Amino acid sequence: MNSKQALSPIIKPKFIRGIEDTCTRAIEIEDESSIRDIYISDCKVDRQAADQISFEGVIFNKVDFKGARFNSLELTDVRFENCDLSNANFSGAIIHRTEFIDCKLVGMNLSEATLQNIYMKNCNGKFAVMSFIRMKNAVFSDCMFENSNFQSSIFNKVEVRKCNFRLSQMSGTSLSGIDLTDSDVEGLGIRPEDLRGAIVSPMQAIDFSKLLGLVIKAS
Repeated sequence: MNSKQALSPIIKPKFIRGIEDTCTRAIEIEDESSIRDIYISDCKVDRQAADQISFEGVIFNKVDFKGARFNSLELTDVRFENCDLSNANFSGAIIHRTEFIDCKLVGMNLSEATLQNIYMKNCNGKFAVMSFIRMKNAVFSDCMFENSNFQSSIFNKVEVRKCNFRLSQMSGTSLSGIDLTDSDVEGLGIRPEDLRGAIVSPMQAIDFSKLLGLVIKAS
């Protein structure tokens, strides 16, 4: 029997002391920009496009990223607070020690990204695209991922807490050792072999039995 994945402590982002004193409400992002050790608040970078971008030691607070497209993006020691990343395209990004708190991630594209030491709390990620990602040491808490796409991804030491994955696609993504008991997985699109070793509630087990073609008869 597979046990619950042993989650290592999430390594939190590291910021310079007094980073709030660096607060700016304007930011210009160009190709090959490297932005670090700054607090960015109440500004818009929506629909901007740039290549070879890196952010390190940065806190974004109430920043609008809607529709932004950053190719070859690297995030290290970053926190997004109350940000709107709807329909932002960060596909292929390398993301390490990054937090998303109270953010809107509707339709965000993180496909083929590599993520490690990630914490997402109270985020709305409906219709998000997170297929073909490689994720290690991550926690999703109280997040909405209804109708999202996690197909063909690799989850290593991932924990979910009270999340909504209704009607999402996870075919080709092993959930072995992941505790789903307090999350909503109604209508989850997944293969039977991907569920092997997942931790589910009795009611979830009945729903997933349909994937095996079982007919459960009351005694």
